[in-house]
Amino acid sequence: MHVHILGVCGTFMGGVAALARAAGFRVTGSDSNVYPPMSTQLEALGIEVTEGFDAAQLEPAPDVVVVGNVMTRGQLVVEALLERGIPYLSGPEWLAREVLKDRWVLAVAGTHGKTTTSSLLAWILEHAGLSPGFLIGGVPANFGLSARLGSAPFFVIEADEYDTAFFDKRAKFVHYRPRTLILNNLEFDHADIYPDIASIQRQFHHLVRTVPGGGRIVWNAADGRLRETLRMGCWTPLEGFAREARADALWTGRGAADFSSFDVFEGERLRGAVQWSLIGAHNMENALAAIAAARHAGVDVPSSIEALARFTGIARRMQLRGEVRGVRVYDDFAHHPTAITSTIDGLRKRVGGARLIAVLEPRSHTMRMGVHEQTLAPSLAGADEVWLYAPADLGWDISSVAGALGARGHVSRDVDALAGELAAAAHPGDHVLVMSNGGFGGLHGKLLTALGAAR
Repeated sequence: MHVHILGVCGTFMGGVAALARAAGFRVTGSDSNVYPPMSTQLEALGIEVTEGFDAAQLEPAPDVVVVGNVMTRGQLVVEALLERGIPYLSGPEWLAREVLKDRWVLAVAGTHGKTTTSSLLAWILEHAGLSPGFLIGGVPANFGLSARLGSAPFFVIEADEYDTAFFDKRAKFVHYRPRTLILNNLEFDHADIYPDIASIQRQFHHLVRTVPGGGRIVWNAADGRLRETLRMGCWTPLEGFAREARADALWTGRGAADFSSFDVFEGERLRGAVQWSLIGAHNMENALAAIAAARHAGVDVPSSIEALARFTGIARRMQLRGEVRGVRVYDDFAHHPTAITSTIDGLRKRVGGARLIAVLEPRSHTMRMGVHEQTLAPSLAGADEVWLYAPADLGWDISSVAGALGARGHVSRDVDALAGELAAAAHPGDHVLVMSNGGFGGLHGKLLTALGAAR
């Protein structure tokens, strides 16, 4: 069967393509931005990719077209698809039909921490010899790829609340039908899709409704909005986790200042100590959730703790990109004030009194709409210096955030100029934390080059 994927170079749809190829389908695709690393990954899998969205790519007609959520009415290929009556469905629907239908799905949902928690959970299952399948919105270093078909029954999926397709405005995750569900947290995001927090809670509750009574929901017991959502109705046993002891949190942790090590408690019982490469209280919470979900799948706690010690990280999650002249440059995906706060706090506790320079690209739809204008400056307050990138098409004046940070706040409107400004400002021993959910115009590499050229 020939499967053609529209929007194939996105992380999710690229993963769908890899899974389809592994399942034995003939796979082709198209996208408007065809460039490495996704283009080379798809090429290595034998997947032919067309640049652009012209109608000619549907000649001859594929057996089915999988439509990514970047596609809209009015695009030539979409109009031809509808006019010709070629069978089509969304990426999540195809995944549910062809991959997940006979699997024990372990889904990880939440505003923050999905990629890390999914990666931890998949690695714990792998370490236990269970060879899980997975589809994750990042690349765990332990695997070196973001998607794998794996062996039955277990399949770990990062469960995104973004909408499914132009013809299906439900959240992606309602298609996955998990037996084990992790709910990390719930905050307002995706302002281009959801008008308010209540509409997001409703989608999360749709997800809760799909978990069977014999399944398990592992949830952040310290999150009030998750609590409200579960009170809408829950028919599945719950296991809570939290960074501090509370009545409804079965799983808690007590850690070092930077949480590079922590003790795992199940109720009052100490189950073991984790020493690992990650930092931050938020990552300890992610680990607690993964331990709980893995136990539901049959992995004992000591085995999970041993696996965490061997977890080697994820691309773009506090990833050290290089060190030049004693200046260390990190790459992180943080793009929401809560995640920014947690990321800076984690690095601060690791580096102590060393100077920390935070650099932010406001790239997400929600950030570009100015929704976080009032909370952005406080989220950056833990840094010694802050550079804010202001692209020409940003929908609001980010200088207000810089102003709230006083002398620490700086605004730059050009990536090349920003690299030079950072190189000039950085001193040996500094830590430069670059945060964006996109490529940031190659700033990391440009900064390292500029640091090397500086005298």
